[in-house]
Amino acid sequence: SGEPYITHPLGVAHIIADMELDVASLLTALLHDTVEDTNVTLGDIEEIFGGEISQCVDGVTKIAKIEFTSYEEQQSENYRKLILAMSKDIRVVLVKLADRLHNMRTLQYMPKEKQQRIARETMEIYAPLAHRLGIYKVKTELEDLCFRYLKPKKCEALEQQIKVAEVELKQYNEEVVVILEKLMKEAGLGIDSSLLVKGRTK
Repeated sequence: SGEPYITHPLGVAHIIADMELDVASLLTALLHDTVEDTNVTLGDIEEIFGGEISQCVDGVTKIAKIEFTSYEEQQSENYRKLILAMSKDIRVVLVKLADRLHNMRTLQYMPKEKQQRIARETMEIYAPLAHRLGIYKVKTELEDLCFRYLKPKKCEALEQQIKVAEVELKQYNEEVVVILEKLMKEAGLGIDSSLLVKGRTK
């Protein structure tokens, strides 16, 4: 995207913070690409941040090196099991999921072929992994982002349908609020600052 390198680690750390994980997870998020993308070694990380952080960073780095060659259902399940088996600390998997989520949020900067590959890998490997761990917010956002790249025409059509539905629902809500306020006034309940009728789309 042309943004500073630190933008991605900070984005991953923000996701980890939203998950309300510990300081070690935040540090791992900030350092997760250093061994792979810079001259920093695991020894350097251990010396500065301690063994716990270096082990977590090492775990995330090892997951990043897995080559996904097939997305058949059984093979995808094997990959998910491999990721869990390789991660002695569950925080490693959580940081990797956060890493993938931030990558998906910024996928528009990648060539189309790479967008397709990463989106499919995410849909078959990482979204089901988030589901298995019960992180439904991450799972849902990953699936929504994948849908945008794997089925762009269907995604665009669905977004248009949602926009139309939102306008209709907003109008319906406003009409119901007027009716309820009228009925409440007729019942002698009154409408003031302590008694308001509001509607919202869900």
